[in-house]
Amino acid sequence: MAINTEKLSYILQSFVSTTADIQGAAVVTPDGLPLSVNLPGAMDEERVSAMSAAMLSLGERIGVELARGGIDRIFVEGTEGFSVLTNCGQDAVFLVLANKAAKQGVLMLEIKRAVSELKLVL
Repeated sequence: MAINTEKLSYILQSFVSTTADIQGAAVVTPDGLPLSVNLPGAMDEERVSAMSAAMLSLGERIGVELARGGIDRIFVEGTEGFSVLTNCGQDAVFLVLANKAAKQGVLMLEIKRAVSELKLVL
């Protein structure tokens, strides 16, 4: 079944523009290929997609080695904000970039809502 990239782009655009403190988002394949990307200015979508896949692969390995089960979410907190990588079914991963003012609980709730929408399209 083909993925409707136009619909994915619409969902991402809506998510980034209507959710407070979100700077960008991307839906990528587990292999690191971008399906739909809405990233800030100078970020290279190919590089971000590849890093997302690498994070997912490493996270899955950590989950197995530390007996934590399947990975649902990878959360990276830096001095400038958050990167959250969320499983979006078997065919995709959802990356969200949020600034440091983002409230983590609200952020996770909005990500969960967006993942529900994305899964319908994927």
